[in-house]
Amino acid sequence: MSMFSRLFGGGGRSVAPLPYPPMSPEGLAARWVRWVAGIGPVRNPVGDDSGLYADINQPDDVWFLAGTFGDNAERSCPVPAGRPLFFPAFNMWHWPAQGPPSSMPHAFGTLLVDGRPYELDVIATPIPFEVAGAALNPVTRTKARIPTTVWGIWRKLDPLPPGPHVVQFSGGDGHGFTVNVTYHLMVA
Repeated sequence: MSMFSRLFGGGGRSVAPLPYPPMSPEGLAARWVRWVAGIGPVRNPVGDDSGLYADINQPDDVWFLAGTFGDNAERSCPVPAGRPLFFPAFNMWHWPAQGPPSSMPHAFGTLLVDGRPYELDVIATPIPFEVAGAALNPVTRTKARIPTTVWGIWRKLDPLPPGPHVVQFSGGDGHGFTVNVTYHLMVA
């Protein structure tokens, strides 16, 4: 791994196993946080305006989509056929965590897939999980191992059929912070 990758690329560091089954709602949320933390600030998908970095460090069993740091984004990216999608319309991570995250009673989220509305789920990780991210990552801002929890409004979508799709999601904390993302996906 190059010096640049160690500083700004991502992850690959060993961490404690998750306290959740990997494909459970809590496991997926924790894995999503580790995914975001494992990528430094230069190529982080949350800060990506176009979708250029959407495929970085994607796992083999699910495809993560990223929100924003409170901005609007319109992104395009390919998605391998047969992969479920998982993403937050809104989330907040907490570190160093000693217990469950606080819920956010005013938070909201919406989701449209090809113009069809979908329900979102509130998912929280009550047991802290370890995150050891890339330097300056947007979750913990450090490479140190940090106990973390996350609360959010999420959706796991079954694999989309091959072809073009538009996924639009938005959310916020109910106090002025909002996320609004449109993905143009090509499933192949």
